[in-house]
Amino acid sequence: MFISEEIGIDLGTTTVLVFVKGKGVVLREPSVVAIDKRTNEIIAYGNRANNMVGRTSDNIEIIKPLKDGVISNFTIATRMLKHYIKKVNNSSLSSPKVIICIPAKITEVEKQAVIDSLTQIGVKNALLIEEPIAAAIGVGIDISKPVGNLVVDIGGGTTDISVISLGSSITSSSLKIAGNKFDDVIKKYIKRKYNILIGEKTSEYIKTEIGCTFPREKETTTSIAGRNLTNGLPIEIEISSSEIMKILIPEVLKISEEIKSVIQKAPPELVEDIYQQGIYLTGGGSLLQGINDLIEKDVEIKVKKTEDAISSVINGIGKLIEKKDLIELKNKMENRE
Repeated sequence: MFISEEIGIDLGTTTVLVFVKGKGVVLREPSVVAIDKRTNEIIAYGNRANNMVGRTSDNIEIIKPLKDGVISNFTIATRMLKHYIKKVNNSSLSSPKVIICIPAKITEVEKQAVIDSLTQIGVKNALLIEEPIAAAIGVGIDISKPVGNLVVDIGGGTTDISVISLGSSITSSSLKIAGNKFDDVIKKYIKRKYNILIGEKTSEYIKTEIGCTFPREKETTTSIAGRNLTNGLPIEIEISSSEIMKILIPEVLKISEEIKSVIQKAPPELVEDIYQQGIYLTGGGSLLQGINDLIEKDVEIKVKKTEDAISSVINGIGKLIEKKDLIELKNKMENRE
C-alpha cells in the first residue's frame, strides 16, 4: 500500500505553487534559482533568487528552468522541484504522491521530462493533469457533465485553451503568448521608442500598473526609470496607458484568433454549449485590464473573468486531492495515464 502525503504542484513558467492534502496551498514561489557559477551550487531559490535579478555579480547566474510552460533546463528544474517538495513534505514513510500540471498541448518528450524529473527525486506515483482541466475544476465547473466548457488559462509562459466535456479535453491548443510575452513586448517598445533599456521587473510593473487592452475610463500615466542607451546614464520618463494598450492589443488578438480556431474544431453540440455558457478566463495573465472585453468583442461570445484567477490551477488540483466527489474523476484520469 502506498502511504505518503499527497501533494499537488502547479509548475508554472513564472511561479511554482504547491498544495498539500489537509493543509491547502503551502508554497508560492517564483520559478527562479540563483547559482554560483564557480561551484555550480544553487545559493537561492524562489523569492530570494528573484530578488537578485539584475543585481548580481558575474559569478552568480539567475536561471529560470521553465520556458513556455515546459522544462527547458532539466537539471536545475529537478533540483528546484526536489527543494520545494522537501520543504513541504513531512512524511517519513515514503515519497509523496504528486499531481502535477502540464500544458494542454505538450509533446511526449516534454511530458517525459516532467516524469523523469519527478522520478529523479524519488516520486514513484505521479499523475499529470492538463492545466485547463485543473483550472476548470478550480473555478467550480463540473467537468464530469456532458456539457462543453471553454477554458482559457493565460499563465506566464503559455496560454492554454481547451474545450472540456465529460472530464476530458475534446479539443485544445497551447500558445506561447502570455504574461511574460506581454512584459517582453513592453520592454522592446520602450527600447525602440525611447532608446531606454529597462529590466524585467520594470516591464512587469508597467503591465500591472497601467497596462490594458481596452480603453480605460480615464487615461493613466506612470513614471519609470531605465538606462539611456545613448550615454549609459539613468533616465526617467513618463508613459501612458493608451500607448501601452496599442502594443498589447495585437498580442491579445493572437490569443483571440487561437480561441476561434479551437472553437471551430469542436463538435457543434459543444459549440452551442460554449455560446450559452461563455468563455472562462483564468490564470495570472487574465488579470491584464480589459483583456476579457477585447476577447469578447472579437470572438463575440461572453467572456467571464474568474475569481482568484492566478490560483485557479492549484485550487483545481487541491479539489481533486481533497473532495470525495472528485475521487472517481481522479481515478479515471489515473487509469487514462
